[in-house]
Amino acid sequence: MQQKKRAAAKRRSGARRADKSQIQVIARAAAILRALEDQPLGLSLGEIASRVGLARSTVQRIVAALAAEKFLIAASPTGRVRLGPTITRLATSVSTDFVAIARPHLAKLSAELQETVDLAVIKGDRLLFVDQVVGPQRLRAVSAVGESFPLYCTANGKAYLAQLGERAVEELIGRKFEKRTPRTIATLAELLKELKAIRGAGVAYDLEEHTPGICAVGVALRDPFGNHVAISVPVPAQRFKLRKDAIAKLLLRTKLALENQGTAAAA
Repeated sequence: MQQKKRAAAKRRSGARRADKSQIQVIARAAAILRALEDQPLGLSLGEIASRVGLARSTVQRIVAALAAEKFLIAASPTGRVRLGPTITRLATSVSTDFVAIARPHLAKLSAELQETVDLAVIKGDRLLFVDQVVGPQRLRAVSAVGESFPLYCTANGKAYLAQLGERAVEELIGRKFEKRTPRTIATLAELLKELKAIRGAGVAYDLEEHTPGICAVGVALRDPFGNHVAISVPVPAQRFKLRKDAIAKLLLRTKLALENQGTAAAA
């Protein structure tokens, strides 16, 4: 009887060690994938090992397994690797899923405000517009889906930057920026001051900083998959001043509704 108990305990201990080892491998693979984010030219095995704090031999084994599933592909004849087509396909699927989730909320907000509403994702130091509900007003602001804008001079971009620390903002966009209009904030010091106010208010504004004649209100959040996204309402400057408080209020309500939906889905 004692021998059977010892054997059963040994099996349970072995199973726990195996589970722990598998979880560790997954965590290490995730770290390697994150290290290759925003690295279009790829990294060598040594560079990856340095970034994730693992032995080169361990990195080599995990990279080989990821490459077999096309999560990674060769980036050069000298052994550099980069993210592969499987990652792109999965990312596209996630983006499409959230567009479908967000669409009814965007449509409701547009109907209430009678204005255009944009949905964007963050790509490096720029926003990429992935969906839009066009408002019915004859004079309206419209950007093409697929177009990208800088972060520092847009309402939705500044809303995202306000979620970062000061050093992270500087590393991402630098200290000086192109002055696209006379109203564009062109230095990091000025921008950081505004980002502090945005954190307190929860919304960001573009006061003709990206395009003359166009203002906007924006918010940023994470979708249910953990990706940063931003919603904005662009408005011709002629009617913005009288409408900005109402826009901000409904935009914050929309953000909360999407966050609550994400929390419910996760639960």
